[in-house]
Amino acid sequence: MIRQLILILLCLPLFSFGQLDLKKTFKFSTFYGAINGGTSISDVDIYSVTNGLETQTIETPYDYSVSLGIRKIARFGYENRANTFYDGTETSFSDAATIGKVKGLEFLFEADYRRVQGVEYLDQQHFIRYVENKWLTKIEYLRDGFADIEYFEMSERYKYEVNNKLSLNIGLAHRIAEPYGFDPLEEWKLSNGNLHYTYLALQEGYNVDVFNSEYYDPAGNVVATSSEVWEAVVIPEVLQDYTTRKRNKLPSQWNHSLVVGFDYYYYTKTFWTHAWANVMPWHYNDGGEYSYFNFNDGKQWYDYSGGLIFGTKITKHLGTFVEGTYNKYWNRTWYDFKLGINYIIF
Repeated sequence: MIRQLILILLCLPLFSFGQLDLKKTFKFSTFYGAINGGTSISDVDIYSVTNGLETQTIETPYDYSVSLGIRKIARFGYENRANTFYDGTETSFSDAATIGKVKGLEFLFEADYRRVQGVEYLDQQHFIRYVENKWLTKIEYLRDGFADIEYFEMSERYKYEVNNKLSLNIGLAHRIAEPYGFDPLEEWKLSNGNLHYTYLALQEGYNVDVFNSEYYDPAGNVVATSSEVWEAVVIPEVLQDYTTRKRNKLPSQWNHSLVVGFDYYYYTKTFWTHAWANVMPWHYNDGGEYSYFNFNDGKQWYDYSGGLIFGTKITKHLGTFVEGTYNKYWNRTWYDFKLGINYIIF
């Protein structure tokens, strides 16, 4: 149901005022698909002398990514598309900005299936942004496997242009996400803060033969022959499986919030600054069992996001740059940044 709702909401701006002009909507947009790959971390040899010298080689399969997307986003003055083709590896911090370079409709739909150091992820970033003189709206869906964050967000805001560089905005944001803050292990914690993990494992179908020091999984297979292996190897898997299953059973949560923000853009050929920020200082408490309020002692909290892109050519040969984004939602943070200097040798 959530996915169908997201799809409908993402498509709504394309049918604004009841009429869709395909040629105008997709003009200047680019559709792309690409496969990228490369060597992962090198093989690792593990040695054991329990039954004489034994060697086990841990091999990590090669890294790869399969990308598919379509984008229509005007480039800012500081952006330089060096590649002839989109290959799915491009990253532009300006994509996260609340307001684009031009007014009107812009969008990005991209999905990336990746394998990194043997771990597979399906990352997605989709958004539609529509900006006018006095208002703007943005609809976004983000799934980041590395940051372990996934949410859908829609906001509608009043926009006030202070001048041709700075604009302020205020409005409402609506988000759907899993109940972040919920701890599935809380009910298994003892009064001293420790976890009654063996009892939890028994409830999950595991069995323990204390006399023979043997531990069995729900299928009856021996998974450990010592308490050390049981605690170091098996129990972490039990806890991971349990917490994942419990979270997946819970319904997604709506979160309605007040949002205020600003966008600033100034560009010359030798100096540029692009900065934006969004703050959600107040959230509506719907009284739900898994509302984030319950995991935050019933108090309000601050969610925020922002970015900065700065560059300057100090001399004809020397230049420096700083770029990055930072996000904090439901006490979960994810960020990217880069900085450096360039010197052209003459």
